[in-house]
Amino acid sequence: MALLHRAELRPSKLELLAGWLPGRQWFAGEAGAPVSRVAAYRFDDPAGEVGVETLLVRAGDGPVLQVPLTYRGAPLAGADEHLVGVIEHSVLGRRWAYDACGDPVYPPLLAAAVLADAGQAEEYFEVDGKREARPASMTLSGSRTGRPVPTGPVSAGSADGGAVSAGPGDGGAVSAGPGDGGVTVVRVGDVELAVVRRPAPADVPAAGGLAGTWPGQDEPVLLGYAR
Repeated sequence: MALLHRAELRPSKLELLAGWLPGRQWFAGEAGAPVSRVAAYRFDDPAGEVGVETLLVRAGDGPVLQVPLTYRGAPLAGADEHLVGVIEHSVLGRRWAYDACGDPVYPPLLAAAVLADAGQAEEYFEVDGKREARPASMTLSGSRTGRPVPTGPVSAGSADGGAVSAGPGDGGAVSAGPGDGGVTVVRVGDVELAVVRRPAPADVPAAGGLAGTWPGQDEPVLLGYAR
């Protein structure tokens, strides 16, 4: 469950991404154009400390881009290259926003969605002491592979979109994803996961995948997969 706040953000998430996205290797769209939200989904941090949200956005008239983010109440040690920016939240105070592919909280949650169809977190606003459900803006469908879902160790994706090793012999690079041109690779335990940065309709690989739809996009697009 994700408990949300009706709050003012400075800068907004989309304003933050407008400055950050054009520097990514997988960026497509008009640099400097306003960034618009298409849809979003969240995962639950079991510890309840880190916000984990994936935004699907467009820069101008460009294609849909997938941007997983984590929100923290303090800087993540050793993760400066993955910092998207700092947001002033009117309820929670200062929040550090990171590319989730560089945050160790994210890969195990993605693995659960890809390998075991763990789904997205239910979202609620707290209003006058009561919780109001926020309808999901998209649907997710993961695989049920029967494989154990690993929880660690974690290897994070590099800041420019490729894979970076957290241990010997675990290199990687930007590579083509099914149906499109760019993925960021993360690893948790013995499972390598690809985050599709420009989602497009594609077959779900046999090893497991995560697909999504939203209003106006009835054909499922591939968001991530195991390989």
